[in-house]
Amino acid sequence: MRRMELEQFEELVRRGLEMIPDEIAKQMSNVDIEVQDMPSQEQLASAGVPRGHTLLGLYVGIPLTRRTSGYNMAMPDRIIIFQRPLEARSRDENDLIERVRETVIHEVAHHFGISDERLDEFEAERHKEG
Repeated sequence: MRRMELEQFEELVRRGLEMIPDEIAKQMSNVDIEVQDMPSQEQLASAGVPRGHTLLGLYVGIPLTRRTSGYNMAMPDRIIIFQRPLEARSRDENDLIERVRETVIHEVAHHFGISDERLDEFEAERHKEG
């Protein structure tokens, strides 16, 4: 798939965020969403990504479930969506739209304290039903 202009890709991320139900979106707190071209070596290492693999998205921060009364005046958490890896894995624009949506939802789930393991369980359950 060809490279998409940054502004177009950011619009896909915005559309992914709009897919989050209002009752959930309203509970998001102190989190910024950003697009980066590629994950850095530091980001890959911090996420425990094996050599030769990459990240599609990354949540950096303190999940809502772990925040205490001492959580104040903190810098915003960050959800980072990586454009080039998502484009590289996508067959076409429709596939890219779906992958961006899934990645945004996945990283938002981390903001709410849901682990990768639990997300895998949700996905397995979803495939059983479908």
